Amino acid sequence: MNTFKFTLLILITTFLMGSSFAVVKIGLPYSSPLLLAALRFTLAGIIMAVIVIILKRPHPTSISSWIKVFIIGAFQTSGVMGCIFLSLRTITASESSVLTFTNPLLVVIFSTIFLTTHYKLYQWIGVLFGLVGVSITMGAQIEFKIGILFGLLSAIFWAIATLLANKWGLHFDTWVLSAYQLLFGGFLLLLSSFILEKPFFILNGNSLLILLWLSIMSSIVQFALWYYLLQKGEPGKTSAFLFLAPFFGVLSGWLLLGESLYLSNIVGGMFIIIGIYLVNSNFQQKSSLVKRTLKINE
Repeated sequence: MNTFKFTLLILITTFLMGSSFAVVKIGLPYSSPLLLAALRFTLAGIIMAVIVIILKRPHPTSISSWIKVFIIGAFQTSGVMGCIFLSLRTITASESSVLTFTNPLLVVIFSTIFLTTHYKLYQWIGVLFGLVGVSITMGAQIEFKIGILFGLLSAIFWAIATLLANKWGLHFDTWVLSAYQLLFGGFLLLLSSFILEKPFFILNGNSLLILLWLSIMSSIVQFALWYYLLQKGEPGKTSAFLFLAPFFGVLSGWLLLGESLYLSNIVGGMFIIIGIYLVNSNFQQKSSLVKRTLKINE
């Protein structure tokens, strides 16, 4: 994948991730949080399942393959979103976002431990720069509360799902994997809604429009692009760009909700960009080296 295409797709994906926070906030008066998440992902999963069936996309043919899809959905959709919801009971949205988006740092750590992936010192520094940038952007002042545990768990679940999708995703059609992991994750969230909250949903034009946007753009398009990028690239490299999501979240909050935009947002954005550059620079060098080697061999 060329650099321009990768950059464009990653910007679209992280924008959809970040802006979904503002859209969800607009939708909360119409629905309980966990039910809104459950409806969002269940509807997205059903729509995508119908599409992949009509298009006759290759489906898993073994029970073990379906189990893998279910596991990815459990971690990526229900695990991450469920823990974010639980964390918001005792900590702020900013604090929860900072903790959730430590995911790229955890991906690098888990890749090093479990996949024996080697990262250079400046790449580790890049990850830390990105983490600092997220903290500055969100303006987090984290105090020890039980919500911190759930926030960290959301990041851990996301990191695990990222590595699993990278490892198993090559064996699945991207659209099929996206469809059924959303559907399975949505079902688990629906179950959680009836257990952990008093679910309600006010159906009208506004709530329906919000639900459709969250289901189609912020779920179907977002996850399809995300898994496509994970399949085409190294997980540590791709996940580094997740630092852009909370930055886009702040911008969309400013545009859609009239929230204040501070100098810290701009400074944090600069840290994020520097961090992404440092993390990705080694991969770009490797890519160029491989291309030169292939040309020599030809």
